Amino acid sequence: MKTYTYTEKKDTRSGFGAGLAELGRTNPNVVALCADLIGSLKMDQFIKENPERFFQVGIAEANMMGIAAGLTIGGKIPFTGTFANFSTGRVYDQIRQSIAYSGKNVKICASHAGLTLGEDGATHQILEDIGLMKMLPGMTVINPCDYNQTKAATIAIAEHDGPVYLRFGRPSVPVFMPEEQKFEIGKAIHLTEGSDVTIVATGHLVWEALEASKALFEKGIKAEVINIHTIKPLDEKAILDSVAKTKCIVTAEEHNYLGGLGESVARVLAENEPTPQEFIATQDTFGESGTPAQLMDKYGLNSSAIINAVEKVMKRK
Repeated sequence: MKTYTYTEKKDTRSGFGAGLAELGRTNPNVVALCADLIGSLKMDQFIKENPERFFQVGIAEANMMGIAAGLTIGGKIPFTGTFANFSTGRVYDQIRQSIAYSGKNVKICASHAGLTLGEDGATHQILEDIGLMKMLPGMTVINPCDYNQTKAATIAIAEHDGPVYLRFGRPSVPVFMPEEQKFEIGKAIHLTEGSDVTIVATGHLVWEALEASKALFEKGIKAEVINIHTIKPLDEKAILDSVAKTKCIVTAEEHNYLGGLGESVARVLAENEPTPQEFIATQDTFGESGTPAQLMDKYGLNSSAIINAVEKVMKRK
């Protein structure tokens, strides 16, 4: 089977910062806004090179979304930056009314998503943001898996006409996707080929899915691992083609199982090819304080949990 290795770990938020800096050099219409979290969002280099194209709005996220919507009218491409909790839950009304309803070309860039925000706890973690954003008509929802893919996604969404929610994280995670790989919105990436079970994963869970596939291979189970970096629009064909072979599927995400990737996949299967499915996700709960590793382990968001889910779903074929 094809295996993946890594030589370094980097945070996906730094991939966003690198992509934004590159856009600053290549696209004069790109502007950036931040809600008093420049360092956390890794916007420093963009600001250094393009001070006249940056707006510090302070701790006023709702105002930031309104300003961003207004900037699009003059042809600018605004990238907003703050924590995922404040990028979505705090400003949902402004996103719905001022951005999504009129299809404004705003890129909502959200760091510190999921449990892996860690020690700041449940008030700052968010596990329902994918659901909130994917339900908005016309909103594209992207959740890349590592530094390279986050950088590529940041660059790619500037060319997409319409609102985008780009979700990334705080912890350092393995860098394993090719640096030069083109990012195609809505196009899943097959990482390993398999005939026994399909594993579709997004964000930080993609690496865990690959680790699980290696352990499963040693047990004689061939898992097909698919990187679903775009949750909306979902690559339905990739999912259906895979389950046509494997006849069962596991979905894996750092998000509530209600409203996330797993539910989107379940809808596709229900409408086209009813298939046994197991969900790796949080189970309708808030998070808590702890290190990212501790939290991912406690809430069952790791390779061991994926292996258990695979063994369970294969018995349901």
